[in-house]
Parts: sequence; C-alpha cells; structure tokens
Amino acid sequence: MEHEIVYSAQEVADILKIKKITVYNLINRGELVAYKVGNKMRVSNLELENYKRRSLMGASGETAKRHEAVSEKLYQPVPVMDESIPRETGFIICGQDAALDTLANYMQTKPGSTPVLRSYVGSYNGLYMLYQGQVSIATAHLWDSKSGLYNIPYVVHMLPGTPAVIVHLFNRKQGFYVQKGNPKNITSWDDLRRPAITIVNRERGSGTRVLLDEHLRIAGIEASSIQGYSRECFSHLTVAGTVARGGADIGFGTVASSKTVANVTFVPMQDESYDLIIKKEDFNKPLFQSVLNVIRSENFKAELNASGNYDISDIGKIIAET
Repeated sequence: MEHEIVYSAQEVADILKIKKITVYNLINRGELVAYKVGNKMRVSNLELENYKRRSLMGASGETAKRHEAVSEKLYQPVPVMDESIPRETGFIICGQDAALDTLANYMQTKPGSTPVLRSYVGSYNGLYMLYQGQVSIATAHLWDSKSGLYNIPYVVHMLPGTPAVIVHLFNRKQGFYVQKGNPKNITSWDDLRRPAITIVNRERGSGTRVLLDEHLRIAGIEASSIQGYSRECFSHLTVAGTVARGGADIGFGTVASSKTVANVTFVPMQDESYDLIIKKEDFNKPLFQSVLNVIRSENFKAELNASGNYDISDIGKIIAET
C-alpha cells in the first residue's frame, strides 16, 4: 500500500505551481479533496495525484487556469473571517451552490456589465459578511427547528437594525450520502446513535452543518459521541467522495453531488429553502434588480430545471421583509 503523505495548502500550491488561494477555490468546488486538521487544510498525496491525473486528461486543468486568472479578485473560500480577505472588490454574491455561478455568468453576458464576483463561504458566515458590508448579496439555507422556518429567524438576529429582503431562489433536497446500496441500512437520524457508524461532516457555519446539528439536538444525540463528527469538509462533493471511497459510512449534503460521485446512494431527509438576502437599502438599485430579472428569466429557470436538482416553482418570490 502506498504510504500517505499530507500536504498543507501552500505545499499543494507550490507543487502545482499555482497560488494558494487557487488551491482553496479548487477545494471549495470539490475538485480537490481536503480535510481540516485543527484550523488548517490538509491534502493527502493520494488525492493530489488523483487531481493531477484528472488535470492531465483535461478534466480540471482548464478550471485551475480560470481560477488562477481571477484569484486576486475572489475571496478566499474558507468559513472564517481573516484580515487577508479583500474588503472592496465590487459586486459579490456569497454562497456555495453551483447555481450561483450560473447566476454570476448570466449577469455578465452583456457588454460593459459590472463584474460579478463570488465568495464561497457558508450560510452563517455569508450573513455575517453581509452585515459587515463585505458582500453585496448573501444566500442561506439555515433551518430553525423551533419555528420550522428557513432563514427568516437567522436574518432577523444576524442583521440587527438592518432591514433586509429575502427572495426565494429554489428548494432542494438534503439527505444522507451512504455507500452504494446502503449496506449499513442508514435511514434515519436515530441511526447516528449506532457506535459503529462513522461520519464526515461539513464545516461550521454551513447550512448543512446547522441542519445536522439541529436534528442531533432534537434527537438528544451528543455530537461528541459520533465517530468522525469533528472531521470537516468544505463542499458537498468532497463529503460524497469521502463516503464513496470508504472514508466514512455517512455524510450529509444535497442530491446534486450524489449524482456526480460513483458508489454513493442518496437517502433524502429534508426539503430546504435556498434564498437570497439583500439589504433593503440596496434592493431597488439597478444592479440588484438585474439579479432579480435574471433569476426570473425563462432562460435561467430552464437551466436550473435541466439539472433536475431544484424545485423552482417559487423562484424570485419575496418571502419576507425584515
């Protein structure tokens, strides 16, 4: 068996001859599998070799070059605030779902359009960054178990004194990633009590992590009792890939990533609302209205529909004003 070596993000950047921020972009998009050890990201030599092989076949090399070209303008996609994050970089849409990349692309189809940048942090940190004025639009899929509502309670509490408009984007399914065929018959939250079950988790601040933690609290399951609970990944794709290769019995994420990873079965657990959050003072400004025009357009809706991953029946609907 090949001996496993673990690299830091900077070491990976040096090996691939790209910038460190590009490494984080690849990790966050699920193209490079990484794990969190303490506060640091680590990549094994085995995963790095897998990425390099895919790049040689053309699967990811061009993506890396595109990331390199814009890396100076993108936020570093780690779910913590850091002084190295640029503060004034233009119109920024925050969130991790791939549909937001599609939205950003649509916003830039007209000559002379304002550059739309992406920040790949999770829901909780995205709201915090919106409050701090570091992003233009946040997105969230944060479930409040006490009210049964998505996002509204969090927006009220995390944007104090800041009126906001919550616009629905789509619904999507969250559930368990288990190994193909579900050999351990994992079908409910209660199965996380089983001592032999190991998990790979999403990072703190992501809507997926909030959803898991809320259900653990309701079920009375101590997080510390679950093997692997503290092992964090920064994308649904990385979680699904970890389960597929036997690194854990169960992960949690959206149905979309389960479709792109072999040897994974998806067990649906909950429909969730994925929404845009815009400060009310910005809502009627032309660029923000352009965002709404795009998501309500037939072309954009058709593209989301074609993926088969979203329920867009209420797309563009204003669901709350705080």
